[in-house]
Amino acid sequence: MSKPSIIQKSTRSIFILCATLLTACIRPVGPDYHKPDVGDLVPAQWSWQEAKPSDHLPKGDWWQCFNDPNLNELEERALKANPTLQAAVARVDQARAMTQLTWASLFPDIRLNPAYDRQRTSGNLPTPVPVDIPSTRIHRFDLGLDMTYEIDVWGRIRRMVESAEAATQASAADYQQVLLTLTADVASQYFLLRALDTQQSNLEQIVADQETAHQLNQQRFEAGTISEAMLSESKINLTTQQAARAEVKRQRAELTHALALLLGEPAGIDSFQFDTPQPTTHPPVIPAGLPADLLERRPDIAAAERLVAARNAELGVVVAAYYPSVTLTGQGGQLSRDMNSLFSSDSSTWSIGPSINLPLTGIGLISKKARQVRAAREEAIATYRLAVLNGIRDVETSLSNIRFRNEQKRNANEAATAAATAEIKARQLYEAGAINQTQWLQAHKSKLETITQKAQVTAHHHIATIGLIKALGGGWDAETILTKRNLN
Repeated sequence: MSKPSIIQKSTRSIFILCATLLTACIRPVGPDYHKPDVGDLVPAQWSWQEAKPSDHLPKGDWWQCFNDPNLNELEERALKANPTLQAAVARVDQARAMTQLTWASLFPDIRLNPAYDRQRTSGNLPTPVPVDIPSTRIHRFDLGLDMTYEIDVWGRIRRMVESAEAATQASAADYQQVLLTLTADVASQYFLLRALDTQQSNLEQIVADQETAHQLNQQRFEAGTISEAMLSESKINLTTQQAARAEVKRQRAELTHALALLLGEPAGIDSFQFDTPQPTTHPPVIPAGLPADLLERRPDIAAAERLVAARNAELGVVVAAYYPSVTLTGQGGQLSRDMNSLFSSDSSTWSIGPSINLPLTGIGLISKKARQVRAAREEAIATYRLAVLNGIRDVETSLSNIRFRNEQKRNANEAATAAATAEIKARQLYEAGAINQTQWLQAHKSKLETITQKAQVTAHHHIATIGLIKALGGGWDAETILTKRNLN
C-alpha cells in the first residue's frame, strides 16, 4: 500500500480545520437567552435592577452574628452530618459531571481498536472459474484508530452545553437553598429550645411554691381555719402547674428529636442540655433599606432563573434538528500479516469522509417537540415570576414580624419589670405580716410567668430575624465561587 502523499495529508488537515472554523463561526440556531423581566412585580418602594443571579455566592456563617457559642457548635455539627445537605452536594456533583460529558461532545471521539486473529482459508472455495486455490493460514495484525466527530454547524451541541451549564448552576443554587434552610432551621429550633428551658426552670420553681402552699393549706384545713373548697382550689393550682410542667417537658423532647434529625444524629442520643446561659445580646439589626440586588441573592429565585435559561437552550437543540447534521468519520492505523512489518509505512491504512443526515419525514415530529419545549420554557418563566413574588412576600412578612415582635418585646420587658417590682413589695409585706404566704407566692408566680413570657417573645424575635436573613438570601459579603465555565 502506498504512503499518503503530502497533498492528501494537507487536504485532510485543511478539511478538519475548515470544519472546526465553520463550527466556531456560525451562531447557534434557536433563540438567544434574555433574562425575563420581573420589574413589574417589584413594589414601588423597592429599587430594582436587571437580575444577575448570585446563587453561586456563599451564604457565609451568618448565624455567628448572634454571638452564641452553643448555636455555632450546633450549626457546625449540622453542616458535617446532615443527610439532606449531603444529598444536595451529590446532586451538584451529578450535574457537574453531566455538564462535562456534554462538553466532551464538542470534541472528536477517537478510539483505539487493536485486534489480532489467525484464519485458515478453505481449499475448496466456490469460484466462477475452475481454479484451485490451496488452503492456507493467515495471521492478521490490526492496530486501528476510529474517529467520529459531529461538526456542530448549527450549534446543537453548543446549545446542549449551554443548557447543561444552566442546569448545573440551578443545582448549585438548590444546594445553597438547602444549606440556608438547614442553618435557619437549626437556629430557630435552638432558640425555641432555650425558651423552653427557661419556661421549664420557672415551672419547676412554681410547682415547688405551689406544693409548699398546698401543704400549708392542708394544715390549715386540718386545723379548721379554711374550707374544703379552698383546699381543693389549692390542689387544682398545684396539679395545673404540674400538668404544664409535663407539657413543656414533652415539647422539649419533641424539639430535641427534631434538632437531632437536622444534625444527622439519632433521636434521644443527645438531650441538648446547655451548661452556659444564653447570651443576652440583642439579635442583629437588619438594614431597613432594601438593596437593588435583594432578590438576586435568594438561591430559590436564582435556581428558577437558571432553569429558564436551560429550557431556552433546549429549544435551540430542538430547532437544530430542522437542519442537516454533518458527521466526520475516519479510520486509520496499521494492518499487517505479521508483527515485523506492522509498523512499516506500507502497512498504514486510513480513510476519512463526512456523512450528512437530513430529516425528510420527521419535520412534524420536530415541530411538536419544539412546541413542547416552548411550553416548558413558558412554564419555567411563570415559575421564576412566582419565585420572585414569594421572595417579596417573605421579605415583607419578615419585616412585619420583626416590627411586631419588637413591640411585643417592649411590652414583655415592661411587664417583667412591673412583676419584679410587685414581687419585691409583696415579699416585704409578707415579711411584715401584712399578707399571707399564699398572696406572696402568687406575686412570685406572676413574676416567673412574665420571665417565661419574655423568654418566649425574645426567642420569637430571634426567629423573626432569622426569617428575614433567610428571606434576604443569607450572607451579604461574598466572592464568586462559580462562574459559567469554572465548575470546580
